[in-house]
Order: sequence, then structure tokens, then C-alpha cells
Amino acid sequence: MVGNIPEETTSFVGRTAELARLEHTLGTCRLTTLVGAGGVGKTRLAVRAARQAAPVHRDGVWWADLSPLQGDGPLVATVSDAVGLSDHTLRMPIDALCEWLTDKQLLLILDSCEHLRPSCGHLLGEILTTSPGLTVLATSRQPLDIKGEQLIEVAPLPVEGAADALTLFQDRARAADPDVTFDAPGDAEAAAEICRRLEGIPLAIELAAGGVGRHTVEQVAARIGSRFDVLTDSSLWPPRHRTLRTTIGWSHELCTPLERLLWARLTVLRGDFDEAAAREVCAEGPLTEDGVDTALRGLVAKSVVKRDGGRHRMLDTIREYGRMWLAELGEERAAADRHAACFLGLARSAHAGWTGHHQIFWYHRIAETHADLCAALEHLLVHDGAAAQEMAGRIGFFWCCCGHLPETRKYAQRALDAGPSEGPHRTRLLWVLGVCALLQGDYPTARRLGCECSGAAAHDGTDEGILAAAYLRGLTDLLTGHPETSLREVARVLRITEGTTPVDSAYRLRCHLITVFALTGLGRLDEAAEAATALRSACEAQDECWTLSYADYQLALIALLQGRPEASAAHARSMLVGKHRLRDRFALGLDILAAAIAATGAGARAARVYGTGQSYWRMVGHPLRGTPELGPVRETCERQARAAIGDAAYQRAFEQGRAENAEVGLAAALQSELLG
Repeated sequence: MVGNIPEETTSFVGRTAELARLEHTLGTCRLTTLVGAGGVGKTRLAVRAARQAAPVHRDGVWWADLSPLQGDGPLVATVSDAVGLSDHTLRMPIDALCEWLTDKQLLLILDSCEHLRPSCGHLLGEILTTSPGLTVLATSRQPLDIKGEQLIEVAPLPVEGAADALTLFQDRARAADPDVTFDAPGDAEAAAEICRRLEGIPLAIELAAGGVGRHTVEQVAARIGSRFDVLTDSSLWPPRHRTLRTTIGWSHELCTPLERLLWARLTVLRGDFDEAAAREVCAEGPLTEDGVDTALRGLVAKSVVKRDGGRHRMLDTIREYGRMWLAELGEERAAADRHAACFLGLARSAHAGWTGHHQIFWYHRIAETHADLCAALEHLLVHDGAAAQEMAGRIGFFWCCCGHLPETRKYAQRALDAGPSEGPHRTRLLWVLGVCALLQGDYPTARRLGCECSGAAAHDGTDEGILAAAYLRGLTDLLTGHPETSLREVARVLRITEGTTPVDSAYRLRCHLITVFALTGLGRLDEAAEAATALRSACEAQDECWTLSYADYQLALIALLQGRPEASAAHARSMLVGKHRLRDRFALGLDILAAAIAATGAGARAARVYGTGQSYWRMVGHPLRGTPELGPVRETCERQARAAIGDAAYQRAFEQGRAENAEVGLAAALQSELLG
């Protein structure tokens, strides 16, 4: 199945009629919104409906979780990331997204739209107008009020007749405690009474089920009943909201004081979290690190926190209740400060670990904690400009490589404006901003920022800054057709920092990479091959994947230019595998692989791989990017492939590669290389 639908980790109960109606509306309407109160099960229904609908959508089913977003700023970036777009151009992000979706036949799910309704409405108005093959399924507590919106109200589970609510209660109680049975006299009646009291609201039922095991079913029923009986503000809330709020309040009362404190403090985390993050963000005062571990286990047992392997998550409705208590405690600022400190520490560790055995771990960690990093950075931009500069500088290159260019550039500029006017962190941020501009094709700005970075680094007197500036200026010269200047500048900087910077430092390795690129661009292929081989060995010795992949790319290009297509294909494949490990985009490697296959006379396979490369180039919005010497390679590839199989066969194979899912195309490209 193509897409990124969340896994279902618990049983799915009922909803037969809703699923049948969804199947119909998704087949006949372009926008369907599941509307219902918090905790009623909209997300679970959307997940199940998405899985059932997947086979009829050629380009897959793609899920965008909007719940972690604090405002509408990251909305377009979040949706773009969900559908596989990592635009590297200077276009407005919404324009890039519209173009990406224009010819797609896919189902897009926007989950938890209620806090971004106006922005979601504007976004959907744009993409539905420009993308005729797009179908959207949204979940929201309120309608989005868009023309053509088909509403499906998600009601609670039935408590009579089908008894889906009772089935859910029993399933979740057994999941929380496998030893739980419903054999004791009165258990069945008590469970049914719980479901009636809770009006069939799934989240309320799950919370109540979390109390079984520590208490009997009859005790849970009695406690819930007494909680409802003493409710005094019932007229202030709509019935279903009142029921869920009362149940959450009952769950809160069942918690120990430290569990309640942890519940409140956890609400500052925006996405999934592990125990280490919970300890770092929440441990203070009476809640020690060991206390966090104990309290977290208690919240999981009570279904307040969901656990999936080593990751934990709090549902929005429960998070809202915890935020209320965080405000009551007067801890909002303190919690936000700890959260920002935690993720600034993560940024420091990731930056330090870029070169070494854990590079891929940090690469993925930065990607997985994107929402929390953004939240921490937003806090620091307001309260600590110097820390904001440090954080944006340390994670900026990761974000560039992960495909968040417009967002990275915006944050980098804001941090420059918010923080000190000099210092190593500001210099690193100038470098990040310059890399963003360069990758977006804004060469004049990249050149200016490279000069600024050089001056700032000289003032700081740090080798890291000097090497970073040399990399930026050297890469700018390469991409604008000046390899001689690039080689001269990088050689000078490598010479003056020799002996004072570790040979395997990230910035030094990147400068050696520029040397390889420049030598290749100058046609000094034997020297380039020697330098690339040495660089590859240095990277391989410490499992440094990013630079190694580009060393492989250069070795593939050099071998191709030297007339050794088999060696070229092997290095191109190695680059693609390395980039795939990093979840990075890798169209350069596909272009070289296609050219190497074409040079062996396999025209159809070359055309298909070349077409797959085009689909990856579309992901970044830049067709046929790369250093200048790649242009003739592409032309030769196409000419050789056409000559081998004819224009019509070439076009068919090319279109096949360009039209199929990128991941599928990549797998086929690697397999074709192995077979060839």
C-alpha cells in the first residue's frame, strides 16, 4: 500500500454503517469532513476508512496530523511533507503544493482541523481547485464551511442493540489487564451501566476501562455514577462534552498527585515522546526523574497516555484538560522553558553527532521531533534570542537535508533578527541561511551570505566557521560554473586549518567533498577519483553516511566519464542506498544510474530509471538540478537509450518511470541495476 496511514494498534469496534457511508462519499465527493465532539472516534474511523479506500487511489493515501501545530504557519509545510513534496524553489509554498498535486490521484487526510479551520479552508480551496484527481477526508469538531463539503457526523457508539460500546469497554479492559474477566455476578450489568452513563463516547469508555483491574467493574460503575451525580455545572456544557469532561475529571481523580502533575506537564510536548524526553521536560520539584517513570507507567495503565513501543502520545482532548491544570498550577512558563531547554539540548547532541556512527539516528530524530523543535524555537525566539540563534543554527542543516527549506530559511532569518549581532552561533546561522538560498537556486543571495559568513568566521576565529564559509562559497562557485575558484578557496582553507581541526570533522569532510566536485568539474578525473576514494574511506571508517553518499555519487560520475559504466552503476546504487537510509532525496544518483545503464545498451531500463529520477526532481521542484557537468551526461543518456530501443519505446519506458510511485520506482531502479 502506498502512503503513510497510521498503524492501528488496538481493536476496531463497530462503525459498519459509517464505513459504508464513507466508502460512498469518498467515491463520489471530493471533500468529506468527519464532524463530532472530541473523543468520539473521528480519527480511528478515518484510519479505517483510509485503509479501505487505498486500493482505488493510484497515488496512495497520505495522512497529515495537524494536532501538533500551534498556529497556521506550518500548515502548508506539514501537508507538503505528508504528500512527499520537499520544494527547493523560491515559489510560494502553496503554489508549489498545488503544482505537485495537479496530476495526482490520491486521498489526503487532514486530521484535527478544528483549531485551524480558516487556514484549512483556504488551503483546501486552493488544492481542490487545481488538483482534479485529489480527494480529501478531514476530521474536525466543527464543519470547515467549504463549498462542496460533505459532512458525516460521527456519533458515539450504540449502547443498546448492537452493544458496540460494551464490546469496546471489554476489549480495552482486557488490553489494560489481560487477567480481567467479566464472570463475576453483576459485572455484565455494571459494564453496560458504565457505557450508558458515558453515552457510548469511545474515549470516555477507554478511560473507564483503564480503571478496571485496580477496581472491580462494579466499583468503577459506582465511582463514575457518583461523579455524575455530584456534577453541579451541567448546564454550562453540551451533553456529550459534559460527559467526556466529567469522565476525564474522574480519571484525573483516580491519579496519584504525582501522576496529575506529570499529566499537566506532559501537555507542553507537541508530538510523540519517549521516557527520556518526559524526564527532561517534566522532572522538577517533587516530581523526580524516577518519579516521572513511575507516574508515566501509571498514566499509561489508566489510558491517559497511549504507548506504542517506546513512544508515548497524549490525545488532544486529554491534553486540553492537562493544559487547564498546568495553568491552574501557574507552571506554563516554567514548563515551556524546560521544553525549550530539552530540545535545545537535542539540537546540540544532534549537531555534535553529525559525524559518526549515530549520524542516521540523529538525522531521523530531528525529523521525528520536528513539531517539538519548532515549538521550542518559537519559544526561544520570544524569550532568548541567543539560544534561538544557536538552536536554528545547529538543526538548520538537518532541516535543509530533510526538505524543509522554506521553513528553515524563515526561521533562520527570524533568529538572525532576534539574537546577538555577532558570535559563532550567528555565523553558523549565516551559513545555514546561505545553504538554504543556494539550494533554492538563489545564487546571488548565497554568494552574499557566503562572504558575510567568511567575514564573521574570521572575526570569531573559529575553524568551524571558516570551514563552513568555505563550503558555502565553494559550492556556490561550483553550481555557477566556477570550479577553479571553488578548488582554490577550499584548498586554501583546508591548508590553514590543518592540524587545528580533526580530520574527520563534519565541516572538514564537506570541504574535501567540494574538492572532489571541483576536480571532476575541471576534468582532472584521476585526481578526483583518488580524492573521492580517500574521502569515502574516511567516511566509511566512522559510518558517516551523508558525505559518503556524495563521494559515491562523484565516483559514479567519474567512472561514467571514464567509460566504466558497470563501476559507475555500482557507485550510483551505493549512493541511492545511503540516501535512502537517511530518508533524503537522491535524484542525482538516479540520473547517473540511468546513464550508466544506457551506456551498457539497456535502453528501456535506462529510460525507466531516468523517468523515476524525474519524479524525484519534481519532489524538490527543480528539474535537472546539479553541477554543470551533469547536463551533457543526461543528454548522452537519453541519446544512447533512444538509439538502443527507438523513440516510441523510450517514451513509454520513461513515462512508466515518471508516473509510478517514487518508492516503487526506486526499488525497481535498484533491482534493474542488480540484474544488469
